[in-house]
Amino acid sequence: MITKLSVNINKIATLRNSRGGNTPNLLKVAMDCEKFGAQGITVHPRPDERHIRYNDVRDLKSILTTEFNIEGNPRDQKFIDLVLEVKPTQVTLVPDTTNQLTSDHGWDTVMDCNYLKETVSLFKEQGIRTSIFVDPNLIMIEGAKKTGTDRIELYTEDFAKKYMANCSEAVKPFVAAAKLANTLGLGINAGHDLSLENLNYFAKHVEALAEVSIGHALIADSLYLGLENTIQLYLRQLKIIQ
Repeated sequence: MITKLSVNINKIATLRNSRGGNTPNLLKVAMDCEKFGAQGITVHPRPDERHIRYNDVRDLKSILTTEFNIEGNPRDQKFIDLVLEVKPTQVTLVPDTTNQLTSDHGWDTVMDCNYLKETVSLFKEQGIRTSIFVDPNLIMIEGAKKTGTDRIELYTEDFAKKYMANCSEAVKPFVAAAKLANTLGLGINAGHDLSLENLNYFAKHVEALAEVSIGHALIADSLYLGLENTIQLYLRQLKIIQ
């Protein structure tokens, strides 16, 4: 199984918005990411549009040739309407709060099961693949299965924080989570703080990893290494395991 690399371009939008113009050109960067080998583009529009704007999502839909993944909190009706309008390849449901700096936890799929089930059904009826952002908690993964979602996205910040101190211990919860997800027939995505330093180890140990979504580290690396070279280096970390 080939693990796909989806590049999150939120940070490009943040840089553009800081000067109020169109530099860097978000659409060109997205197309270049595809040209340089990325198999998908991820965006995470938030209600205040502090990075990705809702119109960016519409514009991207018309030019992308790879998989398009839109992340966000479906409790925002504006987000639901946007996804249903754009119809991306995949929608990733993330339980962000309004003013949250970045994603920092997965869904409680037990407490929110009925809500998630209704939301997942809404998107799947329109042919949009669904993924639910979860911590590597076996109970939460069992709950995700009950929602009818196609995939889960494992929240990997805890792995990244502990990786340097003890990589084998850091990855254990994710190995167990993936094993259960595979047994349940759930596809597995992963994202948050994956980097050139830890990606290969994670991908080697997490069985049947379908997709990783990487933004912050990849864009930061590209400042030194160049965007094309950086994407190739990330792809190399995934291809080594094939």
